[in-house]
Amino acid sequence: MKMIDRQYLATPFYGARRLAAWLKNQGYRVNRKRVRRLMQIMGLKAIYRCPGTSTPAPGHRNHPYLLSGVEITRPDQVWAADITYIPMARGFLYLVAIIDWCSRYVLSCRLSNTLDAGFCVEALEEALRKGRPEIFNTDQGAQFTGEAFTRMLEQWEATTAGTGPTTGATGKRPTTWYLRWEEALHPAPAPRSGPRR
Repeated sequence: MKMIDRQYLATPFYGARRLAAWLKNQGYRVNRKRVRRLMQIMGLKAIYRCPGTSTPAPGHRNHPYLLSGVEITRPDQVWAADITYIPMARGFLYLVAIIDWCSRYVLSCRLSNTLDAGFCVEALEEALRKGRPEIFNTDQGAQFTGEAFTRMLEQWEATTAGTGPTTGATGKRPTTWYLRWEEALHPAPAPRSGPRR
C-alpha cells in the first residue's frame, strides 16, 4: 500500500491497470483486481478529464459549419478557443486559450478553478482588443454557447455559423462564429507577416 500511495502521488492519473503494471515492473506479484481493491481501501481514484464539459447551453441552436474546405492563409482569418484541464493536487484548474490558427499566436488565455463562462468571456474581451477574426471556431461547450459569450460575439456584429462534423478523438462538435463587419465602420486589420509578438 505504501508503494501504491507513493506512486499515486507522483502519477495521480494512473488507474488500477497502470499501477498494477508499474508494480510488476518493480518486482511485485500483483494483479489489477488486487490493486483496485487496495486503491478503494485507500480512497484513491485516478484523476482524469471529467465528462460533460462540452454540453451545450440550454436553448443553443445548431449552425452550419464554415471551415469545410477553407484554406487558412492569413492572420485574423480564423481564431479558435478551447478549454483544457490542468490536474492539481486537489481538483483541476481550467485554462482557456484563444489562438489565431494561421500564425499559431495565443491571443489571450485565462485560468479558473471553476468551469463557468466568466473566464472565457474575459479571454474573448482581451482577444477582441487585439483584432477581429473573420471566423471564430469553438466546440459547443456551454461556456462558448451560453448567453454571455454569444452576446459578446454579437456585439461585434457576428452571425452564427456553428456545428459541423465531429473533430478528432474528442468527438466534440465545433461551433463556428462568422464575424462580419462593415469595412467603413470597422476596417479589416492589415495582413501581418510572421508570428505576432
